[in-house]
Amino acid sequence: MDRVLIIGAGAAGLFAALTAARRGRPVLALEKMPRPALKLGLTGKGRCNLTNLCEVDEFIAHVPGNGRFLRPALYAFTPQDAIGFFAEIGVQTKVERGHRVFPVSEDAPLVARSLAGAARASGAVIRTSAPVAEILLDGGRAAGVRLEDGEEVPARAVVLATGGASYPATGSTGDGYRLACQCGHTVTEIRPSLVPLETQEHWPRLCQGLALKHVGVQAFTGSRSVYREVGEVLCTHFGVSGPLVLTASRHLVDAAHPKLAIDLKPGLSPEQLDARLQRDLAAGRNRQLKNSLGALLPQRLIPVVLELAGVPPDLPCHSITKAHRRRLGETLKGLVLHITRPRPIAEAVITAGGVSTREVNPGTMESRVTPGLFFAGEVLDVDGYTGGFNLHIAWATGRLAGMAEMGTGT
Repeated sequence: MDRVLIIGAGAAGLFAALTAARRGRPVLALEKMPRPALKLGLTGKGRCNLTNLCEVDEFIAHVPGNGRFLRPALYAFTPQDAIGFFAEIGVQTKVERGHRVFPVSEDAPLVARSLAGAARASGAVIRTSAPVAEILLDGGRAAGVRLEDGEEVPARAVVLATGGASYPATGSTGDGYRLACQCGHTVTEIRPSLVPLETQEHWPRLCQGLALKHVGVQAFTGSRSVYREVGEVLCTHFGVSGPLVLTASRHLVDAAHPKLAIDLKPGLSPEQLDARLQRDLAAGRNRQLKNSLGALLPQRLIPVVLELAGVPPDLPCHSITKAHRRRLGETLKGLVLHITRPRPIAEAVITAGGVSTREVNPGTMESRVTPGLFFAGEVLDVDGYTGGFNLHIAWATGRLAGMAEMGTGT
């Protein structure tokens, strides 16, 4: 049987299926959910951050989880290639802040449908509601699968593209790790990555739903700074989320004494901030302090900052001392949050850990343990920051696996 069998019809699986089909191979993609690419339809808050328009070395720098393993895949399929591919299938793109690439439509479900449609148009068959129980081996080589209903489906090669263990409602329940272990692979520790964080402090809960924009975030493990960036933080009912927090979480999930420091005014030096405070206080000198900071802070954050700074909110502005201003400035430039734990892995954007990259050929995505078995996407122990990196990893590894199935990479 010359068939290429893809387990999982998500972002990586569909790309592998499409690539192999375009090379003239018979392709069957098996998806356990009722329709393909459910998780893809949720990405980027429904907008679908397709890739990041940067050079390969910069891309790898944004992949803390085994980024160098991706070098052959990224040179074979660059972000520019991804933009060209999506234009080819009718998905026009635009580039936003941070080189993030989105569809002009900002419609993730449309991207999912377009990709599945392109795979089918190329000749791939996508079979849904078909969960796989076991990968079949013949003489130590992948030779097909057995479905949960007992049906056996033979194949010349199998691509494992089942995703990770985050967003289980979309089908990413960690099945691929079990299947990889059946074939003799090592699966490294699975943990959440790009995940919201719970905090010891209660004030984010009081500000639930408030987005702190253009703030600086510095992540610490103990006294050591491990991440620093400017962007957006979202206050939630459990702590904090938002793009900066998700990226910072990659460094904090397993850390001892993790904490975040938020600079609410990263564009101002302490001296400039103090001058700004003096101007605002002078403009409202006879008003209470709590009613005079609206131009500097979101209204819901004012009582939080004043309480943390230890400055009485009912003081008239003309009574504010230099010591008061100093404490206010220190609080505005360093709002500390102690992290108690990450949210569950089911809420993570991506999974860290997975099939050990040491056991996979980076030039073909073929198993070094089981010939005829290939890997693509999140099932691998590879994970990047937010910004389109993880979806591009799915495209690039899926494409390489699909090309290798034609014998171009093995």
